[in-house]
Amino acid sequence: MNWAAFKSAAPALAESAETLFEKSGVVLVGTLRKDGSPRISPVEPLLLDGELYLGMMPQSLKAADLLRDPRCTVHSTISDRHAPEGEFKLHGRVRDVQDAAERQRYCAGLKAKIGWSPEGMPFQLFAVEVQSAGFFKNEEAARLIQKWRAGESMRTFRQGIDGNAVEVTDGNQ
Repeated sequence: MNWAAFKSAAPALAESAETLFEKSGVVLVGTLRKDGSPRISPVEPLLLDGELYLGMMPQSLKAADLLRDPRCTVHSTISDRHAPEGEFKLHGRVRDVQDAAERQRYCAGLKAKIGWSPEGMPFQLFAVEVQSAGFFKNEEAARLIQKWRAGESMRTFRQGIDGNAVEVTDGNQ
């Protein structure tokens, strides 16, 4: 599902992600190399018209990875090992955006956001289709975990230092 559908299904997760994406302006994208080993790369995301876009140089290795295998992970950046801002991660697939009008909207949106656009230059553009997502934040003596999968409701857990996670319900928050 696109970002708008994900945001409708799991608004709290999407809002956490949007805050983190906006704060740093960069996400880490995990792809699969030709030999099946993982690759992680920084990318500037753009949320626009209900889509999460990832723009890349056309001959970049990460773009080649995604053209070959559209599965990916998108992870927010963190400021230090304690990650006080929390961290967001999604798993999904990308759609190779070739539609000229959609690419033009992306260029205009990027220009409005950062003052630069790849318009007139070759570039690779992907839209992320979200399949699952999670938000993780350290709290006092526990870690808060919010998980969502397509077709399911968001679930919240508290994970102690022992690694055991207990689902949080309205009665035991």
